Amino acid sequence: MKILIGIIGATLVLAGLIFIAQSKSLVGPPSSFMYSNPSWTINGLMFIIAGIIVLILVIIFRISFRHKLKDQK
Repeated sequence: MKILIGIIGATLVLAGLIFIAQSKSLVGPPSSFMYSNPSWTINGLMFIIAGIIVLILVIIFRISFRHKLKDQK
């Protein structure tokens, strides 16, 4: 389950990077609604922040789970 959540977090970060690249006219077809559209820079940043938060939570839960297992022994 933690791996799946980690993949979701990484996907959010990657999607945010792609959104920013499209908003800066670096990637994608010029006919895309995201191409050269500054509002998608902010959307991309929000995706990146959400992904980083998810990844940090996964790391925190993994560390706390390891400590719990160590304390039970």
